[in-house]
Amino acid sequence: MFMVAQVKVPRITTIAIRLRHYFRNMECQDLQPPASVRGMQELQRDRFQKSVQVPRLRLPESQVQRVMPLVKKLLLKMEHLHPVRAVDQSREILLHPTPVKNWESLPTEELQKQEVTQEHFSFAELELGYENWSASEILKSVLPADEEGLTSYSRIGHIAHLNLRDHLQPYKQLIGQVLRDKLPNCRTVVNKAASIDNTYRNFQLELICGEAEYQVETKENGVPFEFDFSKVYWNPRLSTEHERIVKMLKSGDVLYDVFAGVGPFSVPAAKKRCHVLANDLNPVSFHWLQHNAKRNKCLPHIKMFNKDGRQFIVEELREDLLKRLLTTDTSSYAIHITMNLPALAVEFLDAFRCLYRVEDLAELPENVVYPTVHVYSFAKGENTKALVQELAEKHLGATLDDSLLQGISFVRNVAPNKDMYRVSFRLTYHLLTTSKEELITRKRCAQEDNEIESDLQNSANKVKCV
Repeated sequence: MFMVAQVKVPRITTIAIRLRHYFRNMECQDLQPPASVRGMQELQRDRFQKSVQVPRLRLPESQVQRVMPLVKKLLLKMEHLHPVRAVDQSREILLHPTPVKNWESLPTEELQKQEVTQEHFSFAELELGYENWSASEILKSVLPADEEGLTSYSRIGHIAHLNLRDHLQPYKQLIGQVLRDKLPNCRTVVNKAASIDNTYRNFQLELICGEAEYQVETKENGVPFEFDFSKVYWNPRLSTEHERIVKMLKSGDVLYDVFAGVGPFSVPAAKKRCHVLANDLNPVSFHWLQHNAKRNKCLPHIKMFNKDGRQFIVEELREDLLKRLLTTDTSSYAIHITMNLPALAVEFLDAFRCLYRVEDLAELPENVVYPTVHVYSFAKGENTKALVQELAEKHLGATLDDSLLQGISFVRNVAPNKDMYRVSFRLTYHLLTTSKEELITRKRCAQEDNEIESDLQNSANKVKCV
């Protein structure tokens, strides 16, 4: 409501009052939907009708323009409600009942200078209905007060995508109708029906309201995409992460996108004139990847494949990378490998081990710079950052020490104690030319040598003591 600050000057104390730019309607009981709608499971829009008394100024039209700057922060703002409206030959300015309790609540001195007096102030009856509250306000008034409400949803083109918890399942039809009514250009509302456990990692959807129309057009970071949301994976919550990776890339850099989906990394990178090899196992994702590359006019800079991720690494990536390592100055541009399949991607890291024979890399230039891998993974537990590093190290068969590790970046929280991370590390000659088992054996031998040396040293010390 009011924010009060004391400013102290010698022998003078001034009370400065700063009003909010707006007042939350749901904090004012008079402006809340009727209490009787609580627990409603079938949407009945007429039950939201309500009459309230609100303060107003009624003025000749000629005075409105001069008065508005004085009361701008006190206006009543609700959905589909104009705070200034014509009444007979005059204008009515509706004010918010939270800050305005009476005439004295207004800046009376300034108003009187504009020939506005207490006679212009009164309370008027206002009819409110379903159309005057937002989706969040409607749902907050309907869903159980002692349970967590609808905390979030995703917008993908004309689709609103929900992941409803069990206690909200009885209200899913109502939630769907409210969102379809209230969200601009929303024609379809779906609920995530099951966890992602199929080969192609796309959502299993339940239509709860609207049209069963899943082909969408959307924009991410200014780049247009089109796809069938029911058959591919797309998560708008990853848009910031997509942008982070694309910002790392410069024209002439190289991107190998192992699990490209419909192209949220690959297409923007190709638009920046990077050299892109993009792959996805899902034939539908592959179709829309090609479509989006063509739509964004970046086909000359991208090659696309429809293969298993491991096969892509040991075939296309291996061949293209070898050519670059041997015949180009890799210190003059950057090479990145993205692996965004957080449930499984770490399991593909061993494909980089022994990707080349020693003789394949026998003629490497001295200033060779190896690629940076960005692998995404979920981790569940207490210290998720440490856990995700352990997962990457386990499947890579190597310790990610300071010489290899570029960083571990938090991406988003997925569920309680479950987080998504990006682990970025540099490939090396040894990783690319030794197998996972060989490195572990060498490490074990080194540990055994250290133990033997330690035992010998202890024995020597004992002899000296005698």
